[in-house]
Parts: sequence; structure tokens; C-alpha cells
Amino acid sequence: MAERAVLAYFNTPDQARQALEGLKSLRLIEHGIDRFDGYPGAGMEHLDQLGNTVAGTFRGLGFITLGGDFDNPDAAVLAAASVSASGMSSGGPDNRVTGRDILLTAIVEEDDYDRAVAICQEAGAL
Repeated sequence: MAERAVLAYFNTPDQARQALEGLKSLRLIEHGIDRFDGYPGAGMEHLDQLGNTVAGTFRGLGFITLGGDFDNPDAAVLAAASVSASGMSSGGPDNRVTGRDILLTAIVEEDDYDRAVAICQEAGAL
């Protein structure tokens, strides 16, 4: 039987998990929930990697606040100018830039595709 892929973007992981629970009632073949952003690398995963911020021995504002690893110093400077890095955004909860950065990817049987899209939309998907 033919398969179709559903790509649904959400504001929160909870919305994606809620949609996934609904999709499990269909013929769900494969699924995944991922967070994505526009910055490369895993960034700072442990506080012991931070370095000394007073002495300036850390890798930059984009590394600390955005979790980005930048090979190019120009890209690091540009990322540090982001409103998400600087804390100077104008709106959103906790003064953060809001958006849909959670991606639910689901592969369903072709007959279930329309219902799968409806389930995702009901959970708040774009």
C-alpha cells in the first residue's frame, strides 16, 4: 500500500505529542518529533564548557544563549545580534521570539493521510 508523509509544525513539544497520540489510532508507520533552529551545532550542553564570562574566555553570546557552534566568526557576530540572543525581543512569553520550531514527521498509509492532517491541525499544527 502507498504511504504519505505528514510534516506538521508546532509551537510546543506538548502539542506535537498530543497530535502523535491521535495519530497512533491510524496506521502509523514511522514518526519523529524534533526541535530545529537556524543555528549550527549542539552548542553548550554542559555548564562546565562555559568558560569564564568575566575574563572573556567563552565562545560568544550566540554559543551561550542560542546553543550555536560557529566556525565562522562573522556568523557568530550575526547570531549574537539576534533578538533571541540579546534579550531585546519585543514580545512573546518571557520576552522571547515565538514561532513554530517543533516538527512532527509522520508516515501514514495513504488512506489515512487526510485524517492525519486533521488530527495535527486540531492539536495546533501549522
